[in-house]
Amino acid sequence: MRGGRLLAASLLLCAVSGAQAQDMLRNVDLAQPAYSQSEFTRADIEARLAATKPGETLDLSGRSLNGLDLSGLDLTGVNLRAARLVKARLAGAKLDGAILDQAWLLEADLSGATLRGAHVFATQLQRARAEGADFSRSRLAADLTGADLRGASFRGANLSADMKNQSMGLMRAVLRSARLDGAHFDGADLSRADMRYARAPGAVFDKASLKDVDAAGADFTGARFVGTAAEGLSLDSVRIDRSAAATLKGAVDLDRAYLQ
Repeated sequence: MRGGRLLAASLLLCAVSGAQAQDMLRNVDLAQPAYSQSEFTRADIEARLAATKPGETLDLSGRSLNGLDLSGLDLTGVNLRAARLVKARLAGAKLDGAILDQAWLLEADLSGATLRGAHVFATQLQRARAEGADFSRSRLAADLTGADLRGASFRGANLSADMKNQSMGLMRAVLRSARLDGAHFDGADLSRADMRYARAPGAVFDKASLKDVDAAGADFTGARFVGTAAEGLSLDSVRIDRSAAATLKGAVDLDRAYLQ
């Protein structure tokens, strides 16, 4: 019963957007065991992985793995739906095709991890470390507020808003105040994403969709936008190269941008 209540609370928090989610997060007691302790040791997880037969999926949905060191493990396809991995260490882990929907990864370390084709929907990744991580072709509608994503790859990823599911708020990628220096978004869909105050100097957005993205206050100096769809992109108070801004047809608030 308790697990059901925790899952319901997680779904409610993940369903709301922006400031609403932040307000609700302040009301979550991260000191309680469900968000501060782990049910397993690393050895336990390694044993479960070893016992998983070919064609089967290791199911860790709804489990508490907070603070656990899972760095370097092959977690391909693992079901971590609504799992709690607060401050978990997943550096260099392989999470290709994994299910991380509604999971809690606050301040988790995903640096150098691969999440190619992973499903990361309504996931809490605030202040996570994911430098050099590979989110290529993933479905990423998560809250990455304040995350360190320097050098990460989002090639072909879908970070757009889910327009079919808005009963409790807009599901989309939130990259507010995230560090995106040198990140690659080639061919990615960021439609309606929240990129306010993101720092993305030198990032690559070639052939990406930035339609209706709110990037107010972001830093796009040195970023590249070859063939980028930019209708409705807000450049209010954005720092951007003059030559790059000229290629963003359909962007709005250009008169309020800081052209370099």
